[in-house]
Amino acid sequence: MSTIKIKKLDPKALIPRYQTAGSAGFDLCALEGSEIASGERALIRTGLAAEIPNGYELQVRPRSSIALRHGVTIANAPGTVDSDYRGELMIILINLGKETFTITAGDRIAQAVLKAVEQATIVEVDVLGETERGAGGFGSTGR
Repeated sequence: MSTIKIKKLDPKALIPRYQTAGSAGFDLCALEGSEIASGERALIRTGLAAEIPNGYELQVRPRSSIALRHGVTIANAPGTVDSDYRGELMIILINLGKETFTITAGDRIAQAVLKAVEQATIVEVDVLGETERGAGGFGSTGR
């Protein structure tokens, strides 16, 4: 099992936790109250910083409950927190719903999943290998 070290940057910040034994992600909570008007984005503070193990990233993902009920999601989903980042964890929420979304301090606003990553060797070439699909994209393989 991997360890993520969490530092409170503000005494009001809530240490994240998994809600159930089978949860893939742990919840991140808002440090402060805020309102996001319909069609608007907001950067929401958590008051936390993290030390993520080398070879991993923290993927910040939307919470399905606020997406379904309010149309609020993460603008850059999934957001990536790199293992060498030590600044505050902040969430870019966007309100795609029709009404203003109100956040209260302590609300669970996102979930984070620890994922293994590998850095690839990047090599410039003149020719790429052939495939049946080729350059076809944007629905070229069917519906």
